[in-house]
Amino acid sequence: MSKRNEQDLLSTEIVNRGIESSGPNAGSMTFSVRVRKRLPDFLQSVNLKYVKLGYRYLINHAIYLATIPVLVLVFSAEVGSLSREEIWKKLWEDASYDLVTVLGFFGVFVFTLSVYFMSRPRSVYLVDFACYKPHDDLKVSKEQFIEQARISGKFDEASLEFQKRILEASGIGDESYIPKSVMSNERCTTMKEGRLEASTVMFGALDELFEKTKVRPKDVGVLVVNCSIFNPTPSLSAMIINHYKMRGNILSYNLGGMGCSAGIIAIDLARDMLQGNPNNYAVVVSTEMVGFNWYPGRDRSMLIPNCFFRMGCSAVMLSNRRRDYGRAKYRLEHIVRTHKGADDRSFRCVYQEEDDQKFKGVKVSKDLMEIGGDALKTNITTLGPLVLPFSEQLIFFGTLLYRYLFKGKDRSHLEQTKPYIPDYKLAFEHFCVHAASKTVLDELQRNLELSDKNLEASRMTLQRFGNTSSSSQ
Repeated sequence: MSKRNEQDLLSTEIVNRGIESSGPNAGSMTFSVRVRKRLPDFLQSVNLKYVKLGYRYLINHAIYLATIPVLVLVFSAEVGSLSREEIWKKLWEDASYDLVTVLGFFGVFVFTLSVYFMSRPRSVYLVDFACYKPHDDLKVSKEQFIEQARISGKFDEASLEFQKRILEASGIGDESYIPKSVMSNERCTTMKEGRLEASTVMFGALDELFEKTKVRPKDVGVLVVNCSIFNPTPSLSAMIINHYKMRGNILSYNLGGMGCSAGIIAIDLARDMLQGNPNNYAVVVSTEMVGFNWYPGRDRSMLIPNCFFRMGCSAVMLSNRRRDYGRAKYRLEHIVRTHKGADDRSFRCVYQEEDDQKFKGVKVSKDLMEIGGDALKTNITTLGPLVLPFSEQLIFFGTLLYRYLFKGKDRSHLEQTKPYIPDYKLAFEHFCVHAASKTVLDELQRNLELSDKNLEASRMTLQRFGNTSSSSQ
């Protein structure tokens, strides 16, 4: 990446630090300049290989349906020139049929129809979902957060001041939830506290889900649980099976270490399991343990998760039963995933380790915004051919192909011809963007040219509940 391009990804902000209380500048207003990395501009670079990947997905799913209009066209051209009397004469008077011909034709028709329906992927429905809402006594405002952190004695003044500045710019309101153990003088990163928080949030969400759907826990055939940091033995999925006494042949999976995107990964896994197991229910539980991941040290890159992550859990009921079509809220259409783990910068952008004081925590790299934006750009580029109207695809692919063919000839003219970013509002009625932080939502809104209404749900989720990791997707 050139020096100019690196500078384009930086954004500056002047922050009023208030009146200096001590030192040679006491009584004077002080300011600081904050420099952040922004999301990469989606207009500047779109990788052609991910566009081709999207079209490959489209072709694989649409090859059978694409032949139907061709057959209809040929049949219409042949029959359209004949009158009703001529068609009747050809069918019954001029043709001679025998039993073998009729049965053979009927057999081929039934076989073709059977192969089509058997090879077609089963529809997967989202029957209902539930989100755990903690009790009001776990609410904490930003001011209470800092005051309780000070009282706990785990942080020095510099760490407290840093967390205060992060909270003020986070977009999180004064009614998010944290475990009581976090702000106590006792150590909260224990297996006991982790299991207590896990059972509280998971069972709370699942109780509501089973009540909503009227599905018995024993009727669930697939269970997928994801939690990035807390992965005890027995597993979280085993805790759920034991608590609800689920059946012995349930397909159970426990995903760990996959961060905020684990919710989508779990949905993808559950869909694949439902494709191979007809007439089944799948439950996906997404959560994160705030107390077990609490960092009491002084490393600023590890203090960032303290400020953003809050208690939360979601539970989703999926089904491939045709009888659930009428009561389902949604039908699953497409899932697009991109793995950036082969890149070293991406691999280490969120990294769990110990600091110099041997305190365990999750280090957040300053490159996270850029890396996350690059992964999002890849996903959006791949998703485009699957969902966009043909007119948007035609303009997008035309401008992209033009830049690809002439990229080595006239660079000045090429820079003026930016790739056309399609209007995704033509394909989607609603946008559910991961409520990571105010900065992330601002940058996504700018890049994708979304309205305030499109981002309202994500902003309100962040303001009311904070970043609840994979369960906020």
